[in-house]
Amino acid sequence: QAIALRPDYAQAYNNLGNALKDLGQSDAAVLAYGKAIEHDPRYADAYNNLGNVLTTQRKFDAAVDSYRAAVALNPGRAIVHGNLGTALLARGDLDESIATLRRAVELDPLDPQVHNCLGSALREAGRNDEAIVHFERVIELSGGDVDAHLNLSRALKSQNRIEESVEAGKRAIELDPRRAEGYVNLAHAYYWLDRVDDAIVQYRRALEFDPDSADIHQNLSIALCQARRVHEALESAQAAVALEPGTARRHAHLADVLRKTGDVDAAIKCYRRALECDPDNPGTYTSLLFCLAGQTDFDPDAYLADARVFGARMSMHAKPWRHQPAPLNGRRLRVGFVSGDFRRHPVGIFLESVVAHLDRSRVELVAFTTFDTEDDYTARLKPHFDGWHRITDLGTEQTARRIHDERIDVLVDLAGHTAHNRLPAFAWKPAPIQVSWLGFFASTGIAEMDYFLGDAHVLPAAEEAHFVERPWRLPDSYLCFTPPPHDVQVGPLPMLRNGHITFGCFGKLVKVTDEVVRVWSRLLHAVPGAKLLLKAYELAVEDICDATRARFAAHGIGADRLILEQGSSRDAYFAAYNRADVMLSPFPYPGGTTTAESLWMGVPVLGMKGERFVTHICESLLHAAGLGDWIASDEADYIAKAVAFSRDRGELAAMRAGLRQQMQRSPLGDAKRFARHLEDAFHGMWDAWLAGTPEDSPAR
Repeated sequence: QAIALRPDYAQAYNNLGNALKDLGQSDAAVLAYGKAIEHDPRYADAYNNLGNVLTTQRKFDAAVDSYRAAVALNPGRAIVHGNLGTALLARGDLDESIATLRRAVELDPLDPQVHNCLGSALREAGRNDEAIVHFERVIELSGGDVDAHLNLSRALKSQNRIEESVEAGKRAIELDPRRAEGYVNLAHAYYWLDRVDDAIVQYRRALEFDPDSADIHQNLSIALCQARRVHEALESAQAAVALEPGTARRHAHLADVLRKTGDVDAAIKCYRRALECDPDNPGTYTSLLFCLAGQTDFDPDAYLADARVFGARMSMHAKPWRHQPAPLNGRRLRVGFVSGDFRRHPVGIFLESVVAHLDRSRVELVAFTTFDTEDDYTARLKPHFDGWHRITDLGTEQTARRIHDERIDVLVDLAGHTAHNRLPAFAWKPAPIQVSWLGFFASTGIAEMDYFLGDAHVLPAAEEAHFVERPWRLPDSYLCFTPPPHDVQVGPLPMLRNGHITFGCFGKLVKVTDEVVRVWSRLLHAVPGAKLLLKAYELAVEDICDATRARFAAHGIGADRLILEQGSSRDAYFAAYNRADVMLSPFPYPGGTTTAESLWMGVPVLGMKGERFVTHICESLLHAAGLGDWIASDEADYIAKAVAFSRDRGELAAMRAGLRQQMQRSPLGDAKRFARHLEDAFHGMWDAWLAGTPEDSPAR
């Protein structure tokens, strides 16, 4: 009525805009505020209100313009500065957002809302200590502000003050016990404390109030996986997919869970569905390729085709550097290593003794770590590097630029398609020579990766076509074992005490396929009285133990022939080798680290000859340790060797007494010898590049 009586009445249009906004008619509200401004261009409240509606519509650029006009007209009003700062934060202008919100706090230091906004901006910038001060100030001023308690809890968690985070999170729930976000926040904190069961309880509580949240279902699934309750995790992952069937990360997580259940074929289908939703996600490609590389019916041509697709998509988004060959002129070769496994991990275990023996007059070592967790292995590795760079939070282009800025000559990928890899950065060609080594057992698919480092056993000439990279073969093995920092001595041969032979396998249970169970059952039938000791973390679950017994029972092997043990501390793990006479390497996926550790503990390993890189790993280790006669050519030979070795107690006892020393003297344990070969390889790659291009250099 006011507008009808006076069509140029700006305040009436502003009031109309407020009413329309309250009714949820945001487009009409924008028009009404626009009319108010048209009739009164100096109407600061109308500009502010227009900015509010535009913010709810996520039109942040337009909202910022409107708030700027409001600030210009009324520079002393704190809430307008606060709104402008919040809009700037939403569109990613962190520095200006923080400066604007500080001005809002100066204008009204008693306004809890502007303190909360400033705290949020500071937390977004990673300045959590400052953010905590402002969230605590909000609580002082308002007491019962749920958002402030939630924000405080999150900021405390980011500072690793997890117990305090839990208390703030509990207070938020007390203030609003029907808000799902509060339970989710508390669950996150419990998860970080490794109180996984408590986290699961809180995620389930959150679902009571928000049952249609795919995020909560997926977080619950992740926690259930961590608790090794994979079948429950599968149900939650499937619920998340049902709620958001077009979201890539839902399918990718479901695939992760399916892989844990052992349903690799279904996992592969889910990874492919995720890539249909998001065809440029490197993490999904990595998971898919890891799965494909681990299939029993592996097809090298099909794998390579998928790997090339991954490499091509990464190259599409890259702007690779061009490098001009230049001689070293007396300087050291600068070698960079990219890994998330500079810790207690097979990569860290095999790397430690090597970097300790590299000739620092020939090579300069630079680490680029992609994972924050550090341990005693990290502490021992760090001193051997001239540079140590954390790139965990850097994007692909930032990672590539950081590496390029370090003037690396030879860049070594230690991950391949495993967790925490940075393969997309290699597509930018930040170093003139790039090589993949140690962490993975199949081609990366990255055309810019020049070499794949192996040896004559894992990379025979007949299998070169499995890789986009050119092979570079080290003279002995591509692996060098680092003796563990555990003082567990080799014990006497157990069968002398037990009266029967005990075969063992301490690797992941997923490697013990149905085919392996069948062959091992034949072996146990062929050696009366023999027992099989299986030690794996999966065997902590009684249902899995029952299923394992049932798998062997299907082949006539009773439960009395099996000894099933869950994972343990490292000391207890090494001590367990003193209860096994001969270790059985599964196939086609043999033990790598466990093979080397078995030999260290004086226990010989029976392996099977393979047909591709990963299936050759045990061969490489056994040849390097001088145990080539422990490699079977086929199933019949595998069983025949097991029977023959089990009958010669004297030979097994003598071998056990001297195997550790034999291993230490062999190429597998001779770190100095290996380090010289590795230095020569890096310098050889450099010389080949100076002479032409990696493509023109001969395969080694």
